[in-house]
Amino acid sequence: MAQNNNIDMCSGSLPRKMLLFALPLILSSVLQLLFNAADLIVVGRCVGDEALAAVGSTGALINLLTNLFIGLSVGANVLVARYIGARQDRDVEETVHTALLTSVISGIILAAVGVTFARPLLTLMDTPADVIDGASLYMRIYFLGMPIMMVYNFGSAILRAIGDTRGPLCYLAIAGCVNVAMNLAFVLVFGMGVEGVAYATVISQFISAYLVIGNLSKQNNACRFSFSKLRIHAKKLAAIARIGLPAGLQGCIFSISNVLIQSSINSFGKLAVSGNSAGVNIEGFIYVSMNAWHHTTLSFVGQNYGAGRYDRIRKSLRWGLLFVFLFGAGLDGIALLFKPQLIGIYTKDADAIAYGCARIGVICLLYFTCGIMDVIVGALRGIGFSLLPTLTSLLGVCGFRITWIYTYFRTHRSLKVLYASYPISWCITILLHGIVYFAWLRKNRERFRAQA
Repeated sequence: MAQNNNIDMCSGSLPRKMLLFALPLILSSVLQLLFNAADLIVVGRCVGDEALAAVGSTGALINLLTNLFIGLSVGANVLVARYIGARQDRDVEETVHTALLTSVISGIILAAVGVTFARPLLTLMDTPADVIDGASLYMRIYFLGMPIMMVYNFGSAILRAIGDTRGPLCYLAIAGCVNVAMNLAFVLVFGMGVEGVAYATVISQFISAYLVIGNLSKQNNACRFSFSKLRIHAKKLAAIARIGLPAGLQGCIFSISNVLIQSSINSFGKLAVSGNSAGVNIEGFIYVSMNAWHHTTLSFVGQNYGAGRYDRIRKSLRWGLLFVFLFGAGLDGIALLFKPQLIGIYTKDADAIAYGCARIGVICLLYFTCGIMDVIVGALRGIGFSLLPTLTSLLGVCGFRITWIYTYFRTHRSLKVLYASYPISWCITILLHGIVYFAWLRKNRERFRAQA
């Protein structure tokens, strides 16, 4: 049954259990990313670079619109993990049902905003004229499925909080196969373009969301889902928002800096957008592999904080940092060695491939530092700090990138200079987060000594 997949995070070997938790999460994230990769590969190789640019140019804007509400799912994850660690079953039940109803409401709001403002926002981003029609069509269809996407994200966050990452892996494997099959059918058989891959993505997301809700409905614990219990518990919503809104706002403001960067890339033309889109998608596979350690650290720290196991909090962060470095640096090396071949999967154009290689050549030199930054943030949010890491991230990442775009990039206008803003901002932010974490350690050193 579903509960057999759950991991006890408060006892036993931390490295073994963190690996058991993270590996299915990595595979799940990779499968989810394959939804978008399949879209890009099919339109890039079967329709053309214009369609590839249309689909790829929407990513930063989609993230900008969705990150606020996805941040709320982080709040649900932390709260459920903490209540489970403290064995407060009623609070777990109320949080689960509040979160799932919030996900539906969030999805409806996002659908309305995305469908209404897709084209005006793409216009503000200076999306090339030969790309904007396809990009706006893709976004409108994609956002029609947003309520489904939000249910999946919140449901998966709840499953992560109870230690189940294998269930979502199986569901995404099923949905991913459906997505690829429908992409090929809609584009090759029915002659559809970007609208075909958008419909395929929405249908596959519906399947994964349905299976996640089915898992929660079969739980034999306080996380068991029941339609009759769906309601908003004001105190739980406030607690979710207190943790999740800073995370969501951080994601939104991150996306603003990425939208500015995407707008700058758009000014280099269609082939630059096409090559950049392929490069971003390849980096995405590295990112989700590292980001799994963010979620792993967050869940382990959250449960142990709720259980009062302060000794395991520090150890969870140490193991998370070691694992994210090994995974990130290893995948960075692979991307750097095989960048022309990897970009060539998405597009046949030699100039677009060159643009994609230029991006990977800069970003992947130090991409593992992004993973280190996120793992520290996961630990801070697990112990209840949400606003402070948000503020340090905004200063170190967004503040630096925006300043870089309007100062150094303006006088040294090249894509490599633009891309250099990423690794520099990650290194600055690691230092800021480290200061916050060590300040918390000093404040709580007596608790650590008592459990030493």
